[in-house]
Amino acid sequence: MKKTCSWLLVTLIALSSLAQSLDYKIMREVNCNRHICLDNSFQFISNSNMYVTAGAPFVLLGTGIFSHNKNLVRMGEDAAISFAISSVATYALKNTFRRERPFVTHKDIVKLSNGGGMSFPSGHTSAAFAIATSIALDNKQWYIRTAVFTYAGLVGYSRIHLGVHYPSDVLAGAVVGIASAYAGKRINTWLNKDKKASQRLAVLVN
Repeated sequence: MKKTCSWLLVTLIALSSLAQSLDYKIMREVNCNRHICLDNSFQFISNSNMYVTAGAPFVLLGTGIFSHNKNLVRMGEDAAISFAISSVATYALKNTFRRERPFVTHKDIVKLSNGGGMSFPSGHTSAAFAIATSIALDNKQWYIRTAVFTYAGLVGYSRIHLGVHYPSDVLAGAVVGIASAYAGKRINTWLNKDKKASQRLAVLVN
């Protein structure tokens, strides 16, 4: 039993080391051998992400309220809750793992964007995928889903290209964002059911 546990521990350490090595190799390949002509484009995508992800719920809610469109209001609520969950989860994970940024650990990595604090997971990516998944869950049109996930994917890739995140940071951010969107939709569904139940009760009482 002890021998099996020892072998398992050695195997896990070896796999962890291999994963970290591969993570850095991909990071270096993307960042150090990048097409410089794309730097400005990826900087724009990365820098605009917070405005897009934080603004999307307000745009959906505002448009829905003014046009009396309940579906848009519901989409805005889903997106807002998803964004909030992804933000909290990302903050908690960053402070749990406390992984240093790639340009701090590896001096050959070129930093081309703002990137402070801890690296794992990518906050830009988690926010982008939270909003993209939330919108995709509320829309069946293939072109809308393609557009939102293409944008989210470009945000994630931009963080590697710009030297501020490892590929595993981006992958983890995407997972957090997608999970947050599913959780956000379920929470909002429950809240709306509870609200409708309260309204029916108020009608019966009156």
